[in-house]
Amino acid sequence: MNSSDRAKRLDNKQIFISYIVPAYNEEDVIESFLLALDAKAKELSQQYEIIVVDDASQDTTFDKMLPLSDAYPIKLLKFSRNFGKEIALSAGLEHCQGDVAILIDGDFQHPLDLIPEFLQHWAKGYDMAYGVRKSREHESRIKRGFAKFFYRLMGKITKVNIPPNAGDYRLLDRCIIDALNTIEERSRFMKGIYAWVGFKSIAVEFDVKKRAGGTSSWSFGSLAELAITGITSFSEIPLRFWGFIGLVISLLSFLYAVYIICETLFFGISTPGFATLIVAITFLGGIQLLSIGILGEYIGRIFNEVKQRPLYILAKKIGFD
Repeated sequence: MNSSDRAKRLDNKQIFISYIVPAYNEEDVIESFLLALDAKAKELSQQYEIIVVDDASQDTTFDKMLPLSDAYPIKLLKFSRNFGKEIALSAGLEHCQGDVAILIDGDFQHPLDLIPEFLQHWAKGYDMAYGVRKSREHESRIKRGFAKFFYRLMGKITKVNIPPNAGDYRLLDRCIIDALNTIEERSRFMKGIYAWVGFKSIAVEFDVKKRAGGTSSWSFGSLAELAITGITSFSEIPLRFWGFIGLVISLLSFLYAVYIICETLFFGISTPGFATLIVAITFLGGIQLLSIGILGEYIGRIFNEVKQRPLYILAKKIGFD
């Protein structure tokens, strides 16, 4: 579909839009958010669907959405257990029918007023419009520093250009949706996958709003785990780096052995130092364990992939034909 056809369909409100909302323990806000999203969706198009993926919430999130699914074009997917936000987004993309999909959180942190701007960029020929937060000042200094270091590291060790501070709030054209649905990997870092598939994209800056209710389920540990997934999914540099470290240590050990031989030939055998021996053993032991740990991360992910388990299991599916 060329840009003129896109613009015409957008002006005539004939574009079919799929809104994908991952939800986990959002009982305080999910009902008001879906009503607000439905009102915004009616302004933009005559055809739309709202797909909410409940990631096995432990509260009444799903129960509050059930009555809405009878009165509004809201479709529900409920996981049998918590599979994580990355998998919830993937499930929504697999089930959506729209010409475009808009991924949005259900806590009002993603402003609804940005959706028309996404659609305008789509009408101009962009296949993806992704939100980039203007500032992270509301986050702790440690979290901001960690995010800055992570994106800088990913920029150095991967061939995929992952935009810093880009989130899941974005518009995806059907061509990107179909491309994403062909990916079968289990350990998913969606921000990297969005960039990996390519296509014509544009960044749209926005201010992240405060949560209208509930608390974030993202702890520092879960963010660190996601970062490790991103690194191991898109780069082999850690393996190569520790191979290089091993080569350097082996070279230094060889040079030291030559030094010991020369010293023994010219000056005789000196009394060996106990402290030097202990330091050498512990240093090399630490390097070996660290190398094994990095190798284990990659092997563990290979193990998860070859088992070929499904990405998720649905406990309930409501509103789909």
